[in-house]
Amino acid sequence: MPRHCFTLDLKEDPALISEYEQHHSAVWPEILESIQEAGIRQMDIYRWGNRLFMIMEVEEDFSFERKNELDAANPKVQEWEKLMWKYQQALPGTKPGEKWQPMAKLFSLNG
Repeated sequence: MPRHCFTLDLKEDPALISEYEQHHSAVWPEILESIQEAGIRQMDIYRWGNRLFMIMEVEEDFSFERKNELDAANPKVQEWEKLMWKYQQALPGTKPGEKWQPMAKLFSLNG
């Protein structure tokens, strides 16, 4: 199953980070449904300080273009993304409004 890894920073504010974690302990059902509908089979988000790391395992025919189209047409996803932007901040060197940035794979023990 293909895997994609991304990174993003949270705002450096302990109260906001705590709120962000609370939201992710009870992700809205519509968001979970949209993730699965797009062909994402596993998604994990890790945090160190204010840095986030996300791993997605996707179906063979997964497409970011299709995921973006589905998200743009889903008002609940748009509401969630707007809410999450309260806590998130763009990484240095990104274009305005860009969030999660893909990471390049540098090493793999088994391939």
